[in-house]
Amino acid sequence: MTVSYQLVIDRMSPEPLAHFWAAALHYVIAPPPTGFDSWDDFYRSIGVPEAELGVGFDGIEDPTGEGPRIWFQIVPEKKSIKNRIHMDVNASGGRGSSLDVRRERVEAEAERFVTLGATRLRTSVEEGLDHYAVAITDPEGNEFDIN
Repeated sequence: MTVSYQLVIDRMSPEPLAHFWAAALHYVIAPPPTGFDSWDDFYRSIGVPEAELGVGFDGIEDPTGEGPRIWFQIVPEKKSIKNRIHMDVNASGGRGSSLDVRRERVEAEAERFVTLGATRLRTSVEEGLDHYAVAITDPEGNEFDIN
């Protein structure tokens, strides 16, 4: 039996990152659970201390219901080391297209992410290798790849 899961990403400022990733992944900001006017109301109902409330929207979801929900958990410290896990954003269309076409698609998506606030790090391309990717960071410095 498969299980569902939620991806949790540590953040100092959850709401701005939720908006960045919602736009980047074509997700939507997750509404509060049924019966609650806000996420803070929900969190209060399950006993979260007042000092941890007021961060705004901190979750996103795939409007089609296919992708995982992503929750941006507030943490007090800045990111200080390389990620031990990262996302690959698949924008190339896959191996059914030529490397030139995939490169164009990856570059267009990388540029779109940069306009949303990401920082481009490097391009991964090697002569003779049928692969093209761009390494990038989100506005809080978490690395991911577009391929």
